[in-house]
Amino acid sequence: MANTPQARKRIRRNNSRTEVNTARMSRIRGFVKKVEAACEAGDKTAASEALKAAQPEMARGVARGVMHKNTVARKMSRLSKRISAL
Repeated sequence: MANTPQARKRIRRNNSRTEVNTARMSRIRGFVKKVEAACEAGDKTAASEALKAAQPEMARGVARGVMHKNTVARKMSRLSKRISAL
């Protein structure tokens, strides 16, 4: 268990940041799922619109430190490749 006041504060801070980051990741996953669902349905226009909505969310995740830059670049590349294949 944490002994020092700063260690107790870090535990409180880590718990609150975990909640924020979890919510942020969940939001990003929701946007990505919308793109994937539109791709599965074969609707190219809906998929491209969903990707346009997902890209800033993913970029924001990178800026906030929730996701790695290369991970987001890879996911965006794969999603856009799927859309162009429709």
